[in-house]
Amino acid sequence: MSEAARGHLAMLCFSALVAGSFSLGGLAAPFIDPTVMTALRFVIAAAAIWTLALVSGGVTRPVFAAPWRYLLLAGLFAFYFVTMFEGLKTAAPVSMAAVFTLNPALTAVFGYAVVRQVTTPWMALAIAVGGAGALWVIFDGSWTALRLFEIGRGETIYFWGCIGHALYSPLLRKLNRGEPALGFTAMIVTSGALLLSLWAGRDILATDWATLPGVVWVTMVYVALAATAVTFLILRYATLRLPSAKVMAYTYLTPSWVILWELALGQGVPHAIVLPGVALTAMALLMLLRE
Repeated sequence: MSEAARGHLAMLCFSALVAGSFSLGGLAAPFIDPTVMTALRFVIAAAAIWTLALVSGGVTRPVFAAPWRYLLLAGLFAFYFVTMFEGLKTAAPVSMAAVFTLNPALTAVFGYAVVRQVTTPWMALAIAVGGAGALWVIFDGSWTALRLFEIGRGETIYFWGCIGHALYSPLLRKLNRGEPALGFTAMIVTSGALLLSLWAGRDILATDWATLPGVVWVTMVYVALAATAVTFLILRYATLRLPSAKVMAYTYLTPSWVILWELALGQGVPHAIVLPGVALTAMALLMLLRE
């Protein structure tokens, strides 16, 4: 299997894991402050990744060089996760996943601005198709809602987080100096835990942890290990093997994965009117993967 093929396989797993955080996050969001949730998930993820890094020998002296890089990258991802959980308080998981599919267009812009990655006309067309599908889902297939540009509060908040997420991929490519993946990721997650703990320290202490329902703890463990630690490693792995726009193309699969997650969790399925939009996002993925 070629390095590019490995990158594609990694991103397929990435999209499935990310989708789970939307569905589980939607169940947990009403019970805990989003900044507190994100801070704790970074702490748990940092502990897990440092353990793996130390055991595997992935911690070398170059990892600790220029720590400002990790603070910058961690700040972008922390901002993304906080806006995600805040948005899930009022927005449906499938609608939030549709907002997430706007990332390839944003990533293409940042990819050119940061590392001069050029988007071909074919890739631009695919991104346009995916964007149309995302808008279809966000506005529930309503031309009136689209014309009036009636976007929910949750989707609006999350969109700003997606801008930070899109900037992360090309910026990681620019700032990476060939450090071991585990050590590099551990430094990013630790920086995120530090930033969020300082920011939300008072809220963390004020949280009544004993009264939180079980779904919060299940979500916490999942998003910390599967949707943070593992996806950080996957994203770094794929970013170094694929163009940024193709890396983020896999976000087009997220709405489809979320629908499957919603079914598995007994939350039902979205209205049939949004399914053409989901189909358009899947078509955009196939277009972007076409050589």
